Amino acid sequence: MAEPGPDVARNLESVRLRIAAAARRSGREPESVRMVAVTKNQPLDRARRAYAVGVRDFGENRVQEALPRKAALADLEGIRWHMIGHVQSRKARDVAPGFALVHSVDRLKIAQALDRHAAEAGRRLQVLLECNLAGETTKEGWALAEGNAWESILPTFEAVCAFPHLEVRGLMTMAPWTERPETARPVFVRLRELQAFLTTRLPGWWAELSMGMTDDFEVAIEEGATIVRIGRAIFGERQGLREESPVVG
Repeated sequence: MAEPGPDVARNLESVRLRIAAAARRSGREPESVRMVAVTKNQPLDRARRAYAVGVRDFGENRVQEALPRKAALADLEGIRWHMIGHVQSRKARDVAPGFALVHSVDRLKIAQALDRHAAEAGRRLQVLLECNLAGETTKEGWALAEGNAWESILPTFEAVCAFPHLEVRGLMTMAPWTERPETARPVFVRLRELQAFLTTRLPGWWAELSMGMTDDFEVAIEEGATIVRIGRAIFGERQGLREESPVVG
């Protein structure tokens, strides 16, 4: 007999209460934090259950898995899809037309490809710039762990901001996984500091900070996260995989 699935509604209520408490600890309103429910490797019915109790923002890591999932859930009015995983240039054509926000723009080449395909789709695509602030070689993102790299990245970021069919909304990062969420705090602090640095040096909109997942989202919110990407805490484990683990799309 199959094991019963998770109680998605109850899990979501718990996550929302935790988000609200963390937001208040940082002197903000709970509504200032957007939750993206990560559906990677999850059955479609769990996504539908989340939608039924108010979730509208859903995230996927892999383009080839996101597209059939988007099609299968196209009947859900107002659903918004986020691409949170690495995007290969050859997949930009599939991403640009139908995602509300791409969190993982991590090189100039992919920004150029997304801009071109967004132009073909007749839209401006909202994006975040993914920054590797932990220095992990296994992580994607612009390598900005060292403070002296921030100055040198400015021309590249300026070029991304200049693409006419991209709308840069802020930054994204992934902290190293740890059993102690508090140890992720320095990475989140650095992203907030990078945000402040860019705000003074480059015109644009840097308000969004996408950081924090199931294991560390409360710490991320305390340090200024405006978007958190949560999978397991909502949907449970799936085939022994970590829902928010970085993957190549």
